[in-house]
Amino acid sequence: MTATLIELNIYPLKSAGRTALRHAELAATGLRFDREFMLVTPEGRFLSQRDHAEMALLRPSYDGEVLTVRAPDVPALVHKATGDGEVRDVAVARAECQGVDQGEEAAAWFSALLDRDCRLVRFTGHRPTSRGGGEVMFADGYPLLLISAESLADLNGRLDEPLPMNRFRPSLVVEGLGAYGEDSARLLRIGETVIEAVKPCSRCIITTTDQETGERGREPLRTLAAYRTRDRGIQFGQNCVPRTLGTLTLGDPVEVLETR
Repeated sequence: MTATLIELNIYPLKSAGRTALRHAELAATGLRFDREFMLVTPEGRFLSQRDHAEMALLRPSYDGEVLTVRAPDVPALVHKATGDGEVRDVAVARAECQGVDQGEEAAAWFSALLDRDCRLVRFTGHRPTSRGGGEVMFADGYPLLLISAESLADLNGRLDEPLPMNRFRPSLVVEGLGAYGEDSARLLRIGETVIEAVKPCSRCIITTTDQETGERGREPLRTLAAYRTRDRGIQFGQNCVPRTLGTLTLGDPVEVLETR
């Protein structure tokens, strides 16, 4: 079977829009710069599209020094990232970790935009995954999310209106594994890297949010629930942990080294 890497995505600001890449460095915590920033309440609880669908309209980009965030009808935030601010205890997906506060200007920009008090923080420290022996920054639980293009094609064949892959916010999209081929693959070589699929991804209400408009509907969860419910969750895609680090490039060959 010949498979190919056809999408590389990072989400520099957790729960905001993606940055699509042609090349990306794979680090122990996932693709470089992925979920390095997060919005939190004054008490340290993370903000998510689950509760704030309008976060889908935020368009971040980050070059390792400057975080730029664009949003409709307002001037962009251009923020020089700092590692010297107050270190805050924060919580993401019921896990405690820490973030460096990014200051008053960024906090004011996001608070005005979302109409609630919040702070921008940058990941610091170490946060282990709950299984698989990996580490992660501000992603919910794992550094990588892998989905097969054929899995989406199969789902779209069951829907009245097809949906784009961005509803599922993957890191890596592979073509050639076949529908749900990611479920049976345990160890995969992608270019010069190796990743391990360690847990199916249980899907939430974010998948029902149009990533271009912020509007919500009932799909795809209603349809997925009819045939992808496993272990009390609706599963689509695989959470993965890097095993060999390196550079990923669109078009890289994908080889399944071990299956379940």
